[in-house]
Amino acid sequence: MSKVLLHAKGLDKRFGAVVAAQDLQVSIRTGERISLIGSNGAGKTTFVNMVTGYIKPDQGRIEFDGQDITAMTPRQITRLGVARSFQIPQLYTSLSVQENMLVALSCQNNRLSLWRTAAAAQSLERAEAVLSRFNLLAQRHRLVAELPGGMRKLVDIALAMTGEPKLLLLDEPTSGVAAEEKFPMMDTVMQALDGQSLTVLFVEHDMEIVSRYGERVIAFYSGRIIADAVPALALANADVRRHVTGERDPQEASHA
Repeated sequence: MSKVLLHAKGLDKRFGAVVAAQDLQVSIRTGERISLIGSNGAGKTTFVNMVTGYIKPDQGRIEFDGQDITAMTPRQITRLGVARSFQIPQLYTSLSVQENMLVALSCQNNRLSLWRTAAAAQSLERAEAVLSRFNLLAQRHRLVAELPGGMRKLVDIALAMTGEPKLLLLDEPTSGVAAEEKFPMMDTVMQALDGQSLTVLFVEHDMEIVSRYGERVIAFYSGRIIADAVPALALANADVRRHVTGERDPQEASHA
């Protein structure tokens, strides 16, 4: 069995009277593909923000790869091997795909002389290798502003992979992507990540995506985890049907 990579113990977080996280207990092993689901405000993004250091829990502890990261900054956590892509791609739209990759690599190297470092042959080779994995090599000279939504998402995820992370967090990867693009885009992402000891957590509202690409589902409601199981079991859970997917339990429907 693979080792535990991320362990969250007793996480609590409040924003005034709003309970965003309540005694969250989560263990995630190396190589897992996990979908985080829940309605808006359920607590899933709060959990991701605590893991990545953007907010601190009021109580509890977060361990990553055996280290306590609870009080660390996002930059420190990133350097340990945690990467994140956002719901709205964080890209320089006036630059080419390749230039965006080179900027990311330069930041990874902590170099102030951006373009001198970025133009080095080693950086170009690394950028092209990552782009090739995501089927983006042919697009490397196009401006990001010219790309369709699904391709922009791929570029954003490729940027997150420049640091060779151990844990990749994807925030609604199919949000804003055309219906005909979402499955090809996710196929490309998962194929690019195959064969690596990389753990992936993705926040998602599309249950077709959840069922097809998640090996495990963690469902949130009102700051609590209400289900943690394989997709078929998690999505059949009565609380998940009531509070997340909006479906009525068959027994309840028969007595309506």
